[in-house]
Amino acid sequence: MSVLAIGDLHLSHQVEKPMDIFGDGWANHSEQIERNWNDVVREKDTVILPGDFSWATYLEQAVEDFLFLERLPGKKVMLKGNHDYWWETVTKMEKFLDSIGVKSIGFLYNNCVSAEERCYVGTKGFDFENEKDQTIRNREIIRFGLSLDAGEKCLGEKIAVFHFPPDNNPDFIEMMKKNGISRCLFGHIHGKWDKPNEYESDGIHYINVSADRIGFRPHMI
Repeated sequence: MSVLAIGDLHLSHQVEKPMDIFGDGWANHSEQIERNWNDVVREKDTVILPGDFSWATYLEQAVEDFLFLERLPGKKVMLKGNHDYWWETVTKMEKFLDSIGVKSIGFLYNNCVSAEERCYVGTKGFDFENEKDQTIRNREIIRFGLSLDAGEKCLGEKIAVFHFPPDNNPDFIEMMKKNGISRCLFGHIHGKWDKPNEYESDGIHYINVSADRIGFRPHMI
């Protein structure tokens, strides 16, 4: 049993949002995801999804995207991304998934998730360079704190998960260090970037698992 991660699936089985406008590599990307996922993920594995799962605006518009994911092997754990406009309360999302027969999807939201003797904690985060709204900043700091508090009950290594890269955010960095976190997964960054997919900063090992950055193949953690 393994834990893997892949972010930014940007599925759009019910809404019109072709991703190949962002480059030829995105052509038929859902087929690429399905093929690669089936190659590397087994039924007892867990896959962390750090945000931007679907282009849907409402839950009802994401049904086919959820069913697509349900057909793939493994347990899936979702984190909210900046384009996940369909996101609701966990209770509402769980009831909705149950109503459409989806059993393999859970959420990382003000909580923690245990998998393979590790504890995954996190929140969406924010664009540190451009987000000036202090209310949004404070909200995400609080949510990460709630997740870390929940993680106190988990055994094993704690791994942080964000949607936005947190490596230039002093609050998140300090919170990770204080809680002994030395590995962090994130997404959001696509295409060309001035950093490799994996790098070290402030004693933390960061891994960018955005789908196109990792060849639309879930990355083993």
